[in-house]
Amino acid sequence: MHLRANLYDVATIFWRDWVVLKRRMTKFILSRMVAPLLYLVAFGWGLGRSVQIGGGSYLDFIVPGILALNSMNISFNSITPVHAERIYHKSLEEYMSAPIWPDAFVIGKLLATLLRAMLSSLIICVLAYAFGAAFRISLPFLAVLVLNVVIFAEIGFLAAMKISTYEEMGQVNTYILLPMSFLCGTFFQTAALPAVIRHIIEILPLTHTSYLLRALCTGEPASWLSGLVLVLYALIGYFLCIRSFRALSD
Repeated sequence: MHLRANLYDVATIFWRDWVVLKRRMTKFILSRMVAPLLYLVAFGWGLGRSVQIGGGSYLDFIVPGILALNSMNISFNSITPVHAERIYHKSLEEYMSAPIWPDAFVIGKLLATLLRAMLSSLIICVLAYAFGAAFRISLPFLAVLVLNVVIFAEIGFLAAMKISTYEEMGQVNTYILLPMSFLCGTFFQTAALPAVIRHIIEILPLTHTSYLLRALCTGEPASWLSGLVLVLYALIGYFLCIRSFRALSD
């Protein structure tokens, strides 16, 4: 009985976000096409025509990186409106006072973010195939993508729970997401970096997502250690999100 009630609570939170997304679906799809198109044209066709990596085309190399980068950005940005609900609209108080399972809010928001990110990833895959990229999509590939979405949605949720101003939320993008966007193996092989920098970025989750997606796209052996790192990030992030949301009602 409790399980059914808890699932209903999660579905209620998810459905609210789905209704909002459905009303804006056309704008969402069009907006999700802009950045991937620029990346594919500039790096895939422009730079990619003169670059070969590992015997393959640069376009094939960057598609997994674009997927990793896009899923990171949309996951973080899709869930950060929770910050406005907490600080400005005060609508989180309604959820905290409602007779629902406290964890349902976190899980529902994560699932809604996952839907947005996977739709966006589908758009990128369609565009990449249209540009002539060759890559494989498998269940392990999708699992890695889901883990990446969950991790950065959790980071966004934690930021929304802890940060007090809109300006500080922007600083998370500037000081955390932006460096990862360009340093975590999305557009180049990290082996080219100095050893000290390489060891630092190999701690970051986006690096392992880029490694795994690229290996799975090309059929190369995927590192189980990278997979373990992502699972640990996701589990720790979930625990911290649940604790931070419950702390609001204490």
